[in-house]
Formats: sequence, structure tokens, C-alpha cells
Amino acid sequence: MSAYIIDTKQLTKRFGKFVAVEGVNLHVPQGGIYGFLGPNGAGKSTTIRILLGLIGATKGEVHIFGKSIKEERLAILQRIGSMVETPSYYGHLTAFENLEITRRILNVDKKEIARVLEVVKLTDVQKKAVKKFSLGMKQRLGIAQALLGSPDLLILDEPTNGLDPSGIIEIRELIKSLPKNYGITVLLSSHILSEIELMATHVGIIHSGKLLFQGSMADLQDRQNAVIEMVAEPRKDVETYLTEVGVPFKGDESYLYVDSGVQPAKLNRELILNGYDVHRLVMKQDSLEEIFLSVTGQEGRG
Repeated sequence: MSAYIIDTKQLTKRFGKFVAVEGVNLHVPQGGIYGFLGPNGAGKSTTIRILLGLIGATKGEVHIFGKSIKEERLAILQRIGSMVETPSYYGHLTAFENLEITRRILNVDKKEIARVLEVVKLTDVQKKAVKKFSLGMKQRLGIAQALLGSPDLLILDEPTNGLDPSGIIEIRELIKSLPKNYGITVLLSSHILSEIELMATHVGIIHSGKLLFQGSMADLQDRQNAVIEMVAEPRKDVETYLTEVGVPFKGDESYLYVDSGVQPAKLNRELILNGYDVHRLVMKQDSLEEIFLSVTGQEGRG
């Protein structure tokens, strides 16, 4: 049995000659938040639709909860909640009435409505018409619909898309609470790295249909290269000194860049004791955005 709640093998989807997803081996561990990250059009939504059985794969295998989506689709979907793109609701009905419709379709206990309203913090507005909700409230209602029936896995496709900063914070905090408070594993797609960084325990980066990186958020952060950025004068004399003492460095018109294996305090002290003026000496580290651009080969693109 797979150690992952979602496990795909060489998942591929073609639309005519266009390859939307190619050879994706997705491994989503149980009990965390998996950030499925990639630019718009990278293949995230297509992959999610395959996972939910909305479209079939051209080739490859999908196992969820250790079961094949081809063979046990209904049994799998009974344990999954999802919100793909914008949530579906009737604007003239209240939040409670919208959830009641979904509850009847799913044939779950009526007590579930009160439970999910409490989870998404919409209890106080449950009798309000949804057309009067803010976009953030509508997104929370969509998540409440997905939580009916206590799913083990929640799949969310771009849940913060179009929200203002306060709405993003609301949805972010809600998503972060789900594994911790309710034991729900979350697969969350986004094209915004900063949002994934603030929520996810694991991340997969997809670009042009191919999964280019997969691992824990700590694994991704380990790719952050660090250097000492320095301004010291006289520049040519400092370069000569660094070469003589065997300290590797590179330089551009503005700065010298010294390998991070050198202790900054010691380097600063040695330069000053040898009569050089040190105007700037800081540790610089690649941002996760720079790592993302490096992984997807998008350096320098607009």
C-alpha cells in the first residue's frame, strides 16, 4: 500500500497534439498541506480534474487512499471534498439554504451544516443571502460545501484567487487550521509562491505539464544559496588579498561576493586589521521566488 494519500505514476494528459500533463509522479503525504505550485497554464487544474475523476488520463495511474481512481472512483470521491475554481451557489438563497441543497445531494446528517458553518466562521451570517456576501465569504462558503461529510482529503484549486488582502488572510488561516484541528489533508493549487510558502508543509512545482520539484518546504528552502555581499576598498587591493589568502569570491561593478562558508565576522575583522575599509558586509540569500524562477527556467522573463 502506498505511503501517500495521493500517488500518481507517469500521469499524462493530451488534448489532441497538446500535452497538458506529462509523466507526473505526484506524492502527497497524509496530514499536511501540499502546495501545488506553477504558473497559469502549467497543468495544475488539469491534474486536479484527473484526480477528481472529472476527466480521464491519457495514460498513467492515479491512486488515492491506496485505491485506483479507475476501479474505485465512487469510494474515493466519498472521502474527498473539493472546490475547483469558483464555488457554486445560488445567490438569492442563504448560506444555510445553499448548504442544505449540497447536504441533501450528499445525503449526510443535517448536523453537518452547523458544523461546517462553525469551521469556516459563517455561523452568524448563515441566514444572509449569499449575493450580499463578500468574495472572501463566498470562498469560505465554498470550502464549507467541500467540508460537508467530513472528508479525509480536501482539494482546492486557486482558493485565494481574486481576493483582497483581508480575504486572503481569512482563507489562509482557515486552510492552515484544517490538518491541525480536523485531521484533513489539503492539496492546494496556486500560482502565488508567497501564499504557498505561508501555508504548505510540502510543495510540488509544475511547469509546462512537467513536475520539476517535489519535497517538503524545508527541502525547497535548502536550495537557497547564500553569499556574503561586500563593499571594501581599495577594491583591487582587496581582491588581491582575498586571492592570496585563498578566499573564493566573485564580483560585479558594485559588489564582491564571497562564499558563505567563510565566517562574516572573521572576514570583516581580517580585512580591517589588514588596513582595508569595509563599507558593507551582509549575508545575502536567494529568495524562494528566485529558486522558483530557477527551477522553472523563467529567469529574466516578463
